[in-house]
Amino acid sequence: MIGLLLLAFICSMFYFVEAKLNAMPAKRWAFIGICLGPMALPLFSVSKNVAIRKATGFNSVKFHA
Repeated sequence: MIGLLLLAFICSMFYFVEAKLNAMPAKRWAFIGICLGPMALPLFSVSKNVAIRKATGFNSVKFHA
């Protein structure tokens, strides 16, 4: 039980920091991290990609190094 709470807290902090770094709503992602834990990672990745596309435009070219 304590392990699950610790995992939820760690995931919450991870999503909070990553959301802050990517200019996304941090409190919302911290709440999602508490509720879903590591299962929210695909949702976070897609949301991050959409936020980047909105900021740079959908017709711009993005290179991954």
